[in-house]
Amino acid sequence: MSLGLTVGNLSEAVSGRRWNVSEVNRQVARRTARLKSAGVMPEDRVLLPFGNRLEFFAELLAVWRLGACAIPIDSRLTPFEIENLARAANPRVAIVDETTPAEVDRIMRDLGGTTVEVTDTGNIESDILQTDADADALVLFTSGSTGEPKGVVHTHRSLQARWNALRNNLPLTAFEWSLCLLPTHFGHGLICNSLFPWLSGNDLCIAPPFRPELIMRLGALIDEHQITFMSSVPSIWKLALKLARPPSGGTLKRLHCGSAPLSATVWEGIRTWSGCRQVCNCYGITETGSWVAGSRDASEPAEDGLIGEGWDTIIQISHQNDTSLAPNEDQRCAAGESGYVWLKTEGIMKGYFGRDDLTAAVIVDGWFMTGDIGAIDDRGRLFLRGRERDEINKGGMKIYPSDIDAVVERFDRVTDVCAFPIEDPVYGQTPGIAVVLADQDPNTIRELYAWMKSHLADHKLPSRWWVVGEIPRTSRGKINRDAVRAACEKQSPLDLPSVLAGGIRG
Repeated sequence: MSLGLTVGNLSEAVSGRRWNVSEVNRQVARRTARLKSAGVMPEDRVLLPFGNRLEFFAELLAVWRLGACAIPIDSRLTPFEIENLARAANPRVAIVDETTPAEVDRIMRDLGGTTVEVTDTGNIESDILQTDADADALVLFTSGSTGEPKGVVHTHRSLQARWNALRNNLPLTAFEWSLCLLPTHFGHGLICNSLFPWLSGNDLCIAPPFRPELIMRLGALIDEHQITFMSSVPSIWKLALKLARPPSGGTLKRLHCGSAPLSATVWEGIRTWSGCRQVCNCYGITETGSWVAGSRDASEPAEDGLIGEGWDTIIQISHQNDTSLAPNEDQRCAAGESGYVWLKTEGIMKGYFGRDDLTAAVIVDGWFMTGDIGAIDDRGRLFLRGRERDEINKGGMKIYPSDIDAVVERFDRVTDVCAFPIEDPVYGQTPGIAVVLADQDPNTIRELYAWMKSHLADHKLPSRWWVVGEIPRTSRGKINRDAVRAACEKQSPLDLPSVLAGGIRG
């Protein structure tokens, strides 16, 4: 397999630095030669503890040209976390920049490896080499920076399958200028938001991830760089809708939102703010190369949890939730019935790095058991309801926290929300909720309660509330409901009965 990939121009939204296609190819060729001289061989692993800059993409292609495997990790990790991942992956080389902790030199020496400065490119260029399509290309760690790491392994074949599927289903003209505000160490930001358009010959503009000051200037960034496409997550959009001025240039052609269910309220808010009707709530998992489903024509009316059709991916909703057998017709859910989401796609991962046991727990006969709860309607469209572990089992009644979130965030003075299960002596579990309010006046709380009561069945109403300053998220911008619950349980909940009776907060 020849990695004669078709690249576009690269630029940085903040610094203004820009490499045209010729410069990109020159940078990749020099870095390929430099890594080869550092002893990198086919099947070696190379750690990339930095991202979201021009050099990251040149280093990534250089690693691939040598038949080696790239391991991008979060640049914000502590030395302890970096060492934990490095010991699991055992890379030959770590490519470091000025933000990388100095301890990485010691970590790599202990592992018998070395470090290479991102600024050290040399002046010798290396030709394109041949690479095995089934060789490991990426290891993306989805958990375990402080515990037992779980790394998703993708091959060149699985990555190419994902990009080909997207080219078959999405209009490449919409991706002429793509903006990436997501981290380049996980699937959504790297494989789909960045590499899909860029390796299709389109231009890519990179920004530091999850910077509130940048999100506040999002409309201006879109206008300044004439952005036609970007993908993001609900948390970024919620902030942008409240704080950023809308773009005025009219360049946007398509927008994606992923990583968490998107409510119809935020969905339509994005359309209004952006002036772009083509807003897609896409579905993807790192294990399947990220985006596997969404709407090809993303102008259809927004609905809570709506995803759309599979993009060269077979989706089955099943009563079955284990991989002892592949999902079969006997276990298939009826139209509109909620069950476990299974996926079959050529973009599926090779497996979890060094963990055949974990791989066997989620893959059988090419089917991937996602752990997500969803339904397919009579039009063949996928709707997401939440994660299996997010289900609240209240005396046998299944409640999906995302259903509560979708209602609460419609209230005009709610800034953020997270519902989660809490223990109940009678029902076993009952819903609790953390909410960020624009103002914490008792009248606001009473009005929010009335709003929820008029939109949620009684058994879904949260029995305990925590009014908080912010809701913690992972480095990928996702909500970890267990972590939110644990943080709330260290604080006293709102004395809701007193507030509703006209009293004061407890």
